[in-house]
Amino acid sequence: MEVKDDIYYIEKVKSGQTNSYSYIVEKYKDIVFSIALKVLRNREDAEEMAQESFIKAYNSLHTFKGTAKFSTWLYRITYNNCISEVRKKKQYFVSTNDVEIKDDSAELNLDGIPEENRVKYVKIALDKLPEEDYTLVLLYYFENQSIEEISKITKLSASNTKVKLHRVRKKLYTIFNEILKEELYTIL
Repeated sequence: MEVKDDIYYIEKVKSGQTNSYSYIVEKYKDIVFSIALKVLRNREDAEEMAQESFIKAYNSLHTFKGTAKFSTWLYRITYNNCISEVRKKKQYFVSTNDVEIKDDSAELNLDGIPEENRVKYVKIALDKLPEEDYTLVLLYYFENQSIEEISKITKLSASNTKVKLHRVRKKLYTIFNEILKEELYTIL
């Protein structure tokens, strides 16, 4: 079976074949939910906002120009919706238990962390990051978004995005060291 790109399905939806939108939803539902969960810090609100983001994207599909990847455009809608909701509610509690982390996290330079514990430690470390830092890590390492795409999503400059990613890596390094020290103390 030939796999089509996002533009193929977007064009089908624009031409009236609205059931083609289910492909888009299925492809992006996990990352849209993950972004919403980290920003909103509540599972139910994140589920609702993910749905709203897909609805808003569907209703605004005619404005999608194709100058950026569709995923970048969709993540931007999600991020903006969530930030607006946070401003309305002023929530500050977080749980990333529902974020799926695969063990391809070696790109974060987890030298010294036992391989069988990496997923667990990455989850713990991500829980300790502020929402903006978490979003950058999620988009860059787990969604393979480019610096330019992340800049469009977060409305940060490319250089600012690079600097922030560098700082987040330093934070994660510090957090991982703390986790390893705690682990050592429990063993001794």
